[in-house]
Amino acid sequence: MNTFVDSFRFMADNPHLLLVKTGEHLELSGAALGIGLLLALPVGLWLGHLHRGLFLAASVSNVGRALPSLVLIAFGLTILGVGFWNNTAALVVLAIPPILTNAYFAIDSCDRDVVEAARGMGMTGRQVLLQVELPLGLPFVLAGIRIAAIFVIATATIAAVAGGGGLGQIIVNQASYGLGGVVAASLWVSALAFLAAMILSLVRRAASPSPTPVP
Repeated sequence: MNTFVDSFRFMADNPHLLLVKTGEHLELSGAALGIGLLLALPVGLWLGHLHRGLFLAASVSNVGRALPSLVLIAFGLTILGVGFWNNTAALVVLAIPPILTNAYFAIDSCDRDVVEAARGMGMTGRQVLLQVELPLGLPFVLAGIRIAAIFVIATATIAAVAGGGGLGQIIVNQASYGLGGVVAASLWVSALAFLAAMILSLVRRAASPSPTPVP
């Protein structure tokens, strides 16, 4: 109980430190998630549109679950060295699987009758993807982005072991910040992940098609 009291006291006594580290944490997480989206989303959408790549999508998903984050960061140290880009690269690898997999299945599972009707109206493949399949599959695509965001925000805490910034610097440095500081930063990370999940859940709900009322 005293530890939790100390954690809230730490928050009250160190608001500037927490805000600075939160900014670093969001910068690292945002960069990784953004790059992951740029790399994985177009591939997943296009493969789903072609109805090819099921093995690739499943394999990427399984590999993403199996790869330990610390191993990725350690591997990145040998290539990129210590710092921001090493940690970003490791987090990108974690962000890609849920984005790619959900994008693929979101498009691949679209109603074939609707797709064929769009083709019958003279739409090109690109138009079908962007104007028919993507709107139908958008909620599932957003679910993948939500999962990736939670993974990245939570895992970014271990970036501190490889010279990265963020709230992880407090969590891994109990000697300097005390157990109260460690718990405070952990609660802060949990709050960030929860907030991201809530925002993306609301966006997903807004993107979900409303049921058509039956007269």
